[in-house]
Amino acid sequence: MISKDNKSLAQWAMDFALKNGAQAAKLVLYNNSSSSFELRNAKMDRLQQSTENGLGINLYVDGRYGSFSTNRLDKKELEKLILGGIESTRYLAPDEARALPDPSRYYKGGLPDLQLFDKTLYDIHPDTKVDLARAAAEEAMGKDERIISVDSSYSDGESSSYRLISNGFEGESSSTWFSLSASVSVKGEGEARPSDGWSDTALFHDKLKTTGIGTRALQRVLRKLGQRKAASGQYTLVVDTLVAGTLFSPMLGAIYGSALQQRNSFLLDKLGTKVASGLFTLRDEPHVIGANGSRYFDAEGVATTSRAVFDQGVLKTYYIDTYNARKMGVEPTISSPSRLVLTPGTKDLDGLVADVRKGILVTGFNGGNSNSSTGDFSYGIEGFLIEDGKLVQPVNEMNVTGNMLTLWQSLVAVGNDPQPIRSWQIPSLVFEGVSFSGL
Repeated sequence: MISKDNKSLAQWAMDFALKNGAQAAKLVLYNNSSSSFELRNAKMDRLQQSTENGLGINLYVDGRYGSFSTNRLDKKELEKLILGGIESTRYLAPDEARALPDPSRYYKGGLPDLQLFDKTLYDIHPDTKVDLARAAAEEAMGKDERIISVDSSYSDGESSSYRLISNGFEGESSSTWFSLSASVSVKGEGEARPSDGWSDTALFHDKLKTTGIGTRALQRVLRKLGQRKAASGQYTLVVDTLVAGTLFSPMLGAIYGSALQQRNSFLLDKLGTKVASGLFTLRDEPHVIGANGSRYFDAEGVATTSRAVFDQGVLKTYYIDTYNARKMGVEPTISSPSRLVLTPGTKDLDGLVADVRKGILVTGFNGGNSNSSTGDFSYGIEGFLIEDGKLVQPVNEMNVTGNMLTLWQSLVAVGNDPQPIRSWQIPSLVFEGVSFSGL
């Protein structure tokens, strides 16, 4: 959490900047801390603890803009930073697009606590953390003679920020997280040494799943044994919810103001156009109590609101911050998404697979890329060959290729299994007629 003393220091820094040549300023004070306990075969391997405190300030000076930061939080150091920053900014070229948001768009307060911070973070004994990591490892150790090693870890942390903007915004946000994970490596055929893992993450310690982590990790790696390429061709693509974000991310990146302003987006000038399947309905829901990604304001202090992003495949909004909106001559929306929810279907992953006659279930992406201008993509994948609704063979060393617009137009089913902790609520997905290269 941000201390009262540091908040007072931030307020002083803002006043100091305005009194010494800055016409406007934006300031963020942040505090991040984390700890992790990593075990190898149930024995302590590495302990990490870190704390990061700092202050970043954006200065608007004579039509120019400069950005500066420091982790030295005392008045003398901040005086040097701010005075030097103001002088340095005067050497920069003017940029009329650099301006603070209209104050009417700021979050004004008054809404309920989003309940993202667990105060019990400070009360958990290190021995408890180690015991949880050890128990996760012991669920897998000795359960199969092919096991080479079992890694497990427990980690937790907090992130807090305090923001001030000179034309009328003040806001604070804090959240915690807790994670328990395990990964297992086994002897495969020949020189193969497949590995896989499982984890659980929660915002509150009492919501963290502490059993079944090692067991699930072992199950996931054993099903990889015997991986090989399948024949090249057109398949139904089923994407596990755990990795569906890889295919969703390019669609999201294409609607950011930074990409649109640089004309580096395959969704440029597509607002109001049907660009995906009618099953693709995505909303931004930023005010869900106790949910990762929820927030009342963005990095600019602008108030968040529920909004449609895609409605039955039709693109409904762009994410455009103040700077890029002024560069483009359009109205700003919000700088970035908060908590994205893809309208789910009625079946889990097993149910989706059962409906597929010939397909590939992708459980991992191994490298590759998507062209932000054209939407053309190529990714290495691993997963399972599907025949008549059943997983018949683990596969790897294959590539899936295509175009993002074509892919999302071929979306034929959406699962009901998004991961509750994630800020992107993207379930398992099914796409028809996708190209794979293998044998």
